[in-house]
Amino acid sequence: MTTLNDLYHDQGQSPWIDNLRRDWLQDGTLARLVDQGIRGVTSNPTIFAKAISGQDTYDEQFGSLVGTVPVEDAYWDLVVDDINAALEVLRPVFDSSGGSDGFVSVEVAPSLAHDTEGTNTAARGLHERIDRPNVLVKIPATPECVPSIHQMIAEGRSINVTLIFSITRYDEVIEAYLSGLEALAASGVDDLSGVASVASFFISRVDTEVDKRIEALADGDADLLALRGKAAVAQARLAYAVFADRFVGPRWEALAAKGARKQRPLWASTSTKNPAYPDLAYVDTLIGPDTVNTMPDTTVADFLDHGTVVRTVDADVTGSQAVIDRLAAAGIDMEDVAATLETEGVASFAASFDDLMTSLTDKAAALAGA
Repeated sequence: MTTLNDLYHDQGQSPWIDNLRRDWLQDGTLARLVDQGIRGVTSNPTIFAKAISGQDTYDEQFGSLVGTVPVEDAYWDLVVDDINAALEVLRPVFDSSGGSDGFVSVEVAPSLAHDTEGTNTAARGLHERIDRPNVLVKIPATPECVPSIHQMIAEGRSINVTLIFSITRYDEVIEAYLSGLEALAASGVDDLSGVASVASFFISRVDTEVDKRIEALADGDADLLALRGKAAVAQARLAYAVFADRFVGPRWEALAAKGARKQRPLWASTSTKNPAYPDLAYVDTLIGPDTVNTMPDTTVADFLDHGTVVRTVDADVTGSQAVIDRLAAAGIDMEDVAATLETEGVASFAASFDDLMTSLTDKAAALAGA
């Protein structure tokens, strides 16, 4: 047993890994991580950009596609093959958990973040192309894509809602999930257990943005400066309180009676960006039942080495609210923080995707010339 196993068996939190590379699939690294207690995989355009451009394990397949399909179609062939291979590795976890874990996430193209119908079409296409019960298609929680969450759930498709930065938006995501399940049930589906979802609440980036605003406003105010590094965990704990409140009561019980699964909060972006903060600042502080923490491989290694398995996600909710209130009193609006981070997050994924398309186009031209 490892601390990752303890995290799941003792505290009900599923550790996932926020990375996917073809060499991990070929050399057994992902399988070994699963043996150590990893129970799921998340990916995004930035992860695939680094993987595809940073190693030669994709070159043979890409070379075979050059000249037969457009570069972007070739990219999706590479991605889908990796996702399918990872789904095979995680399938025993999915089966042994009764369909509650063992998922692999793949994201729609970042250019669709403000396109409701485009997102619907792309999400359907990925589900139908991959067609495995343990795939989660990632949809961003932008205002334009919240309706897509409802629509995909209403069609019985499992999704990972990504890029959530505020409690207000998180509540909208939960509502889209619940109303989607209700629509699915109203369509005549009696067993809702085949639909799974997680809501990915981003953590470390919140502190990065809030700390910047604190330092701009503090002017030597020691009390305000003392709030650096506290906003992200405080907000996440308040989000967990919202989760606990929304998934009880008659409305939820009616869905649960039909086999519906809770949409678990997933803590994303949990590596520490500020070297002054502990390496597990966003892991040890957010442990609790019905949650997921998706960690980059370095954070997984740190947790295996010195993680602490103690329930913390609902510790001192009153203190967490006090942190947010004190920030508001200082002029730091968490909704504005969230809007900034959402814009930056969408732009970052889009830039990674565009850079990779340029790199692949150049590689295709070189191969054609050769």
